[in-house]
This record gives sequence, C-alpha cells and structure tokens, in this order.
Amino acid sequence: MKNRVDEFIAQPRRALFVMAAPVAIAMFVQTMYNIVDTAFVGRLGAASIAALTFAFPIFFILISLNSGLGVGINSVISRRLGAKNKEDAENAAAHGIIMTTVFAVVIYLLGSLTLNPLYSLFGAAPEVRVLSLGYMRIILIAVFFMFPAYAINSIFAAQGDTRTPMIIQMIGFSLNTILDPIFIYPLRFGVRGAAIATDIAIAITLIVYVYFLGKRSYLRVRLRSFRFSAALCREICRVGAPASLMMLTMSVYVMFLNRFMAHFGTDYVAAFGLATRLESFVSLPIFALSISLLTLVGMFYGAQRHDLVRSISRYGTGFGLAAAAGIGVLFYVFPVLFLKIFTSDRLILMIGKSYLRVDVLTFPTMATAMIVSRILQGMGAGLPGFIINVVRIFVVAVPLAYVFVFVLGYGFISIAWAMVAGGVTASIMAFWWMGAKFRSLRTVLPSPAPPISY
Repeated sequence: MKNRVDEFIAQPRRALFVMAAPVAIAMFVQTMYNIVDTAFVGRLGAASIAALTFAFPIFFILISLNSGLGVGINSVISRRLGAKNKEDAENAAAHGIIMTTVFAVVIYLLGSLTLNPLYSLFGAAPEVRVLSLGYMRIILIAVFFMFPAYAINSIFAAQGDTRTPMIIQMIGFSLNTILDPIFIYPLRFGVRGAAIATDIAIAITLIVYVYFLGKRSYLRVRLRSFRFSAALCREICRVGAPASLMMLTMSVYVMFLNRFMAHFGTDYVAAFGLATRLESFVSLPIFALSISLLTLVGMFYGAQRHDLVRSISRYGTGFGLAAAAGIGVLFYVFPVLFLKIFTSDRLILMIGKSYLRVDVLTFPTMATAMIVSRILQGMGAGLPGFIINVVRIFVVAVPLAYVFVFVLGYGFISIAWAMVAGGVTASIMAFWWMGAKFRSLRTVLPSPAPPISY
C-alpha cells in the first residue's frame, strides 16, 4: 500500500520478475479456465471439442475488449504514479471501473443480437453449431462480472501489485474446477455446463476483487471522490481502443483459420483447437513479461527516466524471445504428450501433431509482437500494436492461407506456414517501430503527466 516507483527505479530488472511471476501464475490460472473446460468437454467427443473451438474466437472478442480497456487503465494510472500524482491516478481508477461497467452492458446487448449472424459465417456442422451457440449464450452473461473485475485487476497491476490478482484468480479457478464436472456430468448440462460453471466462478471472483480493492490497494477508489473528465476517458480509450482492436484482430484471425480448417473436416477443426489451447502455455510467460513491462515503462516514462525505459524494454524483449523459443522446442519434441491432455482420439492426435510442429515457429514472433506492443502502450502509443497485427493477419497470413488452401489446393499444414510468414513480417515491423520510438526519446523529452482539468 505504497507508491513503488522509487523501488522499481532502483532495481528495474528485479521489479520485472517480481511483477511478472504473479502475473504468469494468474494467467496460467485464467488460461486453465478454458483448458479445464476443454479437458472435461473433450470426453464428450469431437463435436463437443469443435463446439468450443468455434466458441473460442467469440469468447476471445470479449477478452479483447476487456483487456484493451485494462491496458488503457494501466497505462494512464502507471504514468501518473510515475509522476507522483496520486489524486489523478485514483480518479483514473474510478473512471476505469465505471467505463468497463458501461461497456459490459453495451457488449451484452450487441452480443445478443450478433451471435446468430456470426455463427452463420463459421461453416460448422449443424450439431456443432447448436452446442457452440448454447455455450456462448451463457458465457455472454459473464461480461457483467468479467469487465469490472479486469478493471480492478489493472488497477492493482498499475501500482506494481500483481500478487493480489494472482491470489484472486486462483480462487476463481478453484471454483471453476470444482463446478465444471458437476454441471457437465451429474447435472447433465454437457457443453452448457462448462459455461455455467465459468459464469459462477467469474461472478465470485468479482466479489473478491471488490473486497481486496478496499483492503490492499495503495489507490483509494471512492465514488464520492469521482470527478468526471472527458479528457481522461479519451486518454484511456486512446491507448485502450487500439489495444482492444489489436486483440480483436486475433479473434477474427482464429475465425478465418477455423473456417479454412472446416474445409478439411470436423476432426481438423478439433485438432486446430487443441493446438490453439497449447499456445496458451506460450502466452503465459510472454503475457506476464509484457504486462510487467507495460507498468514499468509507464512509470519510468512518467518519471522521465528514458534510460530505464530503453534498458528494461530491451532486456524484457530478449528474455521473452528466449522463453518462447524454449517452449517451442518442448512442444516440437513431445507434441502428442501435450495433446493427450485433451483427447485420446488417434486421428485428432496425428493431425494435431503435424500442425503443432510447424506452429511452434510462430512462438518467437508472437512474443515479439506482444511485448513490443505493450512497451509502446506503456509510453502512451496504442496504435502501433494494432497496425502491426493488421499487417500480420490481414495483409500476409489470411490471404496467404486462402491462396494455399483454396487456390493452390495445399493441405492443412499450409495454414500453419501462412501464420509463420505473417509472424516474421510482424516481428520486423515491431523491432523497427520500437527502435524509432527509442531514437525519439533522445531528443524529445516528455513533460510530466499534467493535472487533469475538470
């Protein structure tokens, strides 16, 4: 319950890992929501696995919107804490919670209207479509708990406290793990049971977040001290909107790939879905590093310590690349061992094995794009990450995959090679953009975050 800027300036590398470790654990727990759902549902057959595979990109849309707002909240708060402006940081935190609550209502209404049209684009078999729609209609209710919970998560992260969110995420995951098999099997809800269990776990998680916000937070978030500022809302959205769009492009990306895989059959969609789940394990250390870098870069940038901005960014990027490459080697050598977590179907295992051994080449490029985007967002630049992802997905990967599958008639492995090409292109752009931003810091000194006028 203190401002940790001076502590982090004194030992930036230690701060990176002190914050990253709890984030990695919390992300592992959050990822396990989907892993556990898939593991339990996977015993119901290929159609049920495919149903979650088709539902995942839509669920990821919710996560994208939620996470983007969180990035904006984190960036704004951490820069104000770096400038030692606690009052404005607290008001930014209050704005973040209120904005996410309003967004949740809007997203629920839009989602209710668009679920059927979205599924008409997927090319799923009738049985799979019914199962997937039933799952997503229940998951959509979770936005009312998920959005404000993630806002509070971002408030803690912006202060340098990633341990508290880790504890809360572990509580939610434990509940989900207990409830999943109960609703899926004894209560006979099947695929819908996984969604019901997830909703209940997230709702209880929000209650715990609110409790800890009053007990452990350095920033005191009180509605009576809230002072509306359109400028502050715009600043959160200026960083958060491109971050949301960046993640939304990933969701659309997976939708396209699902559609391309559906050309080969339901088993191929299921295998692709399992490979995508395994990618989540790569995202854990990378996401943890990127969130830590977002907070540290924001604090150092607000404190005008540009030397530390550059050094911690380069160190964090190098470490992230090494971690992604190491996990990629592990998956390449033992693909079936990891795929068996979800299914024992021999055909799905063989398809997944072949796909995963090419897909691992995208891991370092994914790390580069994610980490560099967060570094730039920490400095208040939200747009570069979005542009990098648009080029990777819509300029290179998706068009190339379409040509490979529908024009040249190549097999499903060609989709993975298209992803590799897109990732390499994005990495080159990311390094160039980060270098250009660092060069500008030598000559352009940012002013401390100005007080907000109301």
